[in-house]
Amino acid sequence: MYATPKNSVSFKVHGRYALFTDPVTKIGGEKCSYHLPTYEAIKGVLKSIYWKPSFIWYVDKVRVIKTLRTQTKGVKPLVWSGGNSLAIYTFLHEVEYQVEAHFEWNEHRPELAKDHIDGKHFSIAKRSIERGGRQDIFLGTRDCQAYVEPCEFGEGVGAYDDIDELGFGLMFHGFDYPDETGKNELHSRFWSSTLKKGILEFPRPEECTVSRFVRTMLPKEFVEGENFLSVELEGEKL
Repeated sequence: MYATPKNSVSFKVHGRYALFTDPVTKIGGEKCSYHLPTYEAIKGVLKSIYWKPSFIWYVDKVRVIKTLRTQTKGVKPLVWSGGNSLAIYTFLHEVEYQVEAHFEWNEHRPELAKDHIDGKHFSIAKRSIERGGRQDIFLGTRDCQAYVEPCEFGEGVGAYDDIDELGFGLMFHGFDYPDETGKNELHSRFWSSTLKKGILEFPRPEECTVSRFVRTMLPKEFVEGENFLSVELEGEKL
């Protein structure tokens, strides 16, 4: 039986468009969205709600509320060499998801151990959800603005509640960043996704068996008072 992890939050995120880009479709400048949100995209939403380098967000599961629909649009992407270009992007249209996630301490940041006060972080995260996030919310790309609000995971009716299983094949899961793995390398992860009763249960990053080395990368340094604010000061500001 599924047990809700400690420091778990749930919320609803919705928007007019979403673009969870399938990397295979980037060839030639075209982009086509996966039909389901990626782990990395939802983690980005969580970071926009509330984030500190002292902990890591883990996405546990996502529930698809609205029927999957796509819409194709012509866009003019930025061309660094100059001139104009027209590309065809395929977006998801009118999306809504329920998300359940939790945070755990980042053991690869021992210098931030004094910031491990879960009660205060949890309280700030809950208040940030109630306020719609601390930064602008996007679903996959800045072109797809979204909105968050509190909810109880599983409440209401979802479009795929009565469908036992839908397989979507191999999908991009997320990135392994050096500050979360302890290795000075950036890797991309992939997994085989299946929607069961409208719910997408994500494996933990370390459980993904398919990965690809991207490039060498060093972790960002954080210094309290310069580019990092302790949770006590964050709480006082709120």
